[in-house]
Amino acid sequence: MTGKEIFALQEQVALFSDQHAFKQLFRHYYTGLFQFAASIVKIKEVAEEIVEDLFVKIWNKRSTITNISNLRVYLYVSIKNQCLNYINRQTDTHVMGLNQLDVICSELVPNPEDLLVATELLQLVNKAIHELPPKCRIVYKLVKEDELTYKEVAEILNISPRTVENHIAVAVRKIAASLHHVDFYPYHKSSPFLSGPKLS
Repeated sequence: MTGKEIFALQEQVALFSDQHAFKQLFRHYYTGLFQFAASIVKIKEVAEEIVEDLFVKIWNKRSTITNISNLRVYLYVSIKNQCLNYINRQTDTHVMGLNQLDVICSELVPNPEDLLVATELLQLVNKAIHELPPKCRIVYKLVKEDELTYKEVAEILNISPRTVENHIAVAVRKIAASLHHVDFYPYHKSSPFLSGPKLS
């Protein structure tokens, strides 16, 4: 959905308490938010509860939903904060910064376009992603897996777009280095995990 379509749904929810419009927003964002939450808290049920609680809160304050100019950024920031709150309640150590978050990225698996790629390549990529520094890994996940723009990621993580760009550059460099000795690597320079910047 486009930004205009999203905001139109927000207006329907705010002005008319439109449950169908709200369900459309929920379905549109749920999977990405759930995966983001699960990558942080590591427990499926907790991630589900965090996301569902957020949408309950939004529905309860639905008359103000049109005050949110970028709903996707708002939702991701809220999920990040709720996940940090959960972790802090469960552990003795107080997690404050992204460097302390051990975010899990999704394992890359073969799809029809990857059938010509040896399993070794995907294993090397997954290993390289897992070994990225925590902050770099969470930036990589949001940009490459969740397809957020650099600007959106910067807002969600409270860092500058330039910092996001730098983290992606580091991630791509480390992944490329891990594949350097693989004979079929040059064929995959356009692969999504090594593609260029997404600035807007």
